[in-house]
Amino acid sequence: QVQLVESGGGLVQAGGSLRLSCAASGNIFGINDMGWYRQAPGKQRELVATVSPDGMTNYAYSVKGRFTISRDNAKNTVYVQMDSLKPEDTAVYYCNAEVRSNPLSWHYYTIWGQGTQVTVSS
Repeated sequence: QVQLVESGGGLVQAGGSLRLSCAASGNIFGINDMGWYRQAPGKQRELVATVSPDGMTNYAYSVKGRFTISRDNAKNTVYVQMDSLKPEDTAVYYCNAEVRSNPLSWHYYTIWGQGTQVTVSS
């Protein structure tokens, strides 16, 4: 079984920075795309950014130029550096990953972390 554990959330003033980390552990035989999503109170979960195994990135328009996603394949870890934070970035941030945990199968499935709270005060 594979799990994702996030860390790095907290309270920060507008204009500040935070770095979130998410590490995958367990029986891992491959990881495809990894990403970050967020869900604000009363809103649907939305994409923040994704990164492919070879480093290709995709960002939501609202965070482009302020957030940077990266990954360390050797550590099965994905990061997001969040700069110039705004109050509207306040949300629970979730990481996800497409993982393969069966050495006899090429089937990948999506798993989610438990979420970490990011609060940006004005």
